[in-house]
Amino acid sequence: QVQLVESGGTLVQAGGSLRLSCAASGSIFSINAMGWYRQAPGKQRELVAGIASGGRTNYTDSVKGRFTISKDNAKNTVYLQMNSLKPEDTAVYYCNARIVTRGDVMNEYTYWGQGTQVTVSS
Repeated sequence: QVQLVESGGTLVQAGGSLRLSCAASGSIFSINAMGWYRQAPGKQRELVAGIASGGRTNYTDSVKGRFTISKDNAKNTVYLQMNSLKPEDTAVYYCNARIVTRGDVMNEYTYWGQGTQVTVSS
């Protein structure tokens, strides 16, 4: 069993900053990648940022230069530092991870967190 638990979402004014955290726990053998997605009302879920096990990162164009993804391997935790927030960043943010579990080391599975609401007021 693997769980992803997010925290950090809240209401913030435009131009402000937030840091989201997502901790993975359970029977983890290895984490191959972690990322953040978001879903705004009436829109499809989109990838915001991802980070691979080796540290390579990628971002959607709309957040480049404003958001930074990072991870703490010892804590199995991924962070999303969000600066210069805009009202269009308002969404539920979901943590995603591709994990190999101790009981099934030949396969990788994708796990999702429960989501955390980020609301940016204008």
